[in-house]
Amino acid sequence: MLQEAENDFIRARNKALFNEIQHFLNPEEAKMISLKAVKKLLKPESETYVGMQVVPISKIIGSEGRYKDFDNQFFPKKSIIKERWEHVDEAIINDIVLPPIKVYELGGLYFVRDGNHRVSVAKAKGVEFIDAEVISLQTEIRLSPVRTLQGMIKQIINYEKRNFYMETSFGDITDYWCLDFTTAGQYEVIYQHILTHKYFINMNKTEEISMEEAIKSWFDTVYMPVVYAIEKSRIMKYFKKNTISELYVFIINFFDDLKKKFGDEIQLDEIIYGIKEERKAPILKKMRNILKKMKFKLTSARKN
Repeated sequence: MLQEAENDFIRARNKALFNEIQHFLNPEEAKMISLKAVKKLLKPESETYVGMQVVPISKIIGSEGRYKDFDNQFFPKKSIIKERWEHVDEAIINDIVLPPIKVYELGGLYFVRDGNHRVSVAKAKGVEFIDAEVISLQTEIRLSPVRTLQGMIKQIINYEKRNFYMETSFGDITDYWCLDFTTAGQYEVIYQHILTHKYFINMNKTEEISMEEAIKSWFDTVYMPVVYAIEKSRIMKYFKKNTISELYVFIINFFDDLKKKFGDEIQLDEIIYGIKEERKAPILKKMRNILKKMKFKLTSARKN
């Protein structure tokens, strides 16, 4: 029995190694998702004790504390856990009933509190369901099973965009459907920008404007002028991993900080030009270093 458990561990460990090799260009994709990282994104409001349930192994996608010991498929990454892993496997081989694992449920997915080795062994043996004691962390969003944090972030952003467009009718009002972000929480930032804009407009009016009017005004007089300035400056080529909406948020926040320090005489075009020049500097430095290396190699070749 011991030899069988040892062979099972070797196979599981090899699968983890192969998974790591497959993702050597993007090692983050092979890492297990930590509960802490997901809680930071979703900010669950409360927790409820659910009790005993039968949980699909496919929906257990992360861990509270042992996410560094296993990969995103729950295969063992470290030989140091070999002995404990094999003890669990031996118990299963001998038909010994193990206690249920303990998990947190968040957005319809599960994160292990206690029982990571039991999940890993079950996954290695192709088990589909496992008994679990469940605590549910309350959130409105429902997630599909994913194996990377980036995949989860993408789902959260899509959920936030759908909610923002549905609750504000932003697309119908502006006919602009490409307010996009690559980080979570930004639609709430945009919503606050609109509310602030609405507040300042209402300061000079006897009758409060509607949310629809505020959205249209913010889009026409705040957002689009910044977008036009960004496009005119061609600064986006220095922010290839970001969207134009993200650059808008960055510029507006930077703009507001500078106005607080230096007054309203600061111009938007000056801000964008300054950001562009600052972004160009590291690229130019890198190019100079490449040219220096090439020059050194040519000089050395000529001497030889």
